Amino acid sequence: MKPLCCLALLICAAFPLTGQTLRLSIIGTDTSHAPAYANILHDASRPDHVPGARIVAAFPGGSPDIESSASRVEGFAKDLKEKHGVKIVSRIADLCAESDGILLLSVDGRKHLSQFKEAMACKKPVFIDKPYAATWKDALEIRRLAKEAGIPWFSTSSLRYADYVVELTGQATKGAVSWGPGPLENHHELDLGWYAIHPIEALFTIMGPGCKKVSRTTGTHGEVLTGEWGDGRIGVVRTLWPAGGYGAVAFGEKDVKQSGANPKFSYAPSLKWAIKMIKTGKAPLSNDVTMEIFAFMEAANRSRKAGGAPQALPTW
Repeated sequence: MKPLCCLALLICAAFPLTGQTLRLSIIGTDTSHAPAYANILHDASRPDHVPGARIVAAFPGGSPDIESSASRVEGFAKDLKEKHGVKIVSRIADLCAESDGILLLSVDGRKHLSQFKEAMACKKPVFIDKPYAATWKDALEIRRLAKEAGIPWFSTSSLRYADYVVELTGQATKGAVSWGPGPLENHHELDLGWYAIHPIEALFTIMGPGCKKVSRTTGTHGEVLTGEWGDGRIGVVRTLWPAGGYGAVAFGEKDVKQSGANPKFSYAPSLKWAIKMIKTGKAPLSNDVTMEIFAFMEAANRSRKAGGAPQALPTW
């Protein structure tokens, strides 16, 4: 461990609540978000640097049956330890004394419920990275446990704060279309949550909540999810297989507004909101909005099983 990293950790440990500095701990180093978040928080020379917090500890986790998890978990943990001086622990419980807040980043959504249960013992706010949960049942249970324990939590795709999404938000007075990569992961019952969560969350940000039913059509190169909002508007998500760019169109009263080609986005805005939630104990996004997005994906699953027939969103 480098001397400067050691010094930074000692400072954070000795004065966790002074000034603006928060101590953050990671659950799950099997995602590129783990080192990306550390770089954004720790490198003040970056144009997207977010001040006010440091990652001080991490529990690697990992899922041996998901290749993208098993092949990266050790490497990203090593990067956090050697480059950023992050303490690697063997139990989630060991994060409690190190942290003012938890970043639950595990790439495998199946782990989120059990890991959230363990993190609750820390009694600290929790940011839950995508996918919030792997099943509708797990999504409901996380919400119930957090509400009963009074644990503030917040979950979002980074696309919610992408410039092109922000620019189109509120413009879809007649409807909208959002698109993006949508590869599926067969261990996740809510398979759209693996990657299609990004264009889905973009659509809900642009349209706002209020979807009542959805239909799901599967083709050779992707899928089309058609949502019907309670006010009569139609919102559409087009997923692209195996990959593709992001974008959206908002249909207004008198004009149509479209994102530019290959719009860029950063992890910094969602990380900034996560830090604010940890500081204040108040989520910047209603948990009910996150639940509606997952209800949308659950109804889409039911539609696929029903041959594409529209299905009402389940209640929570």
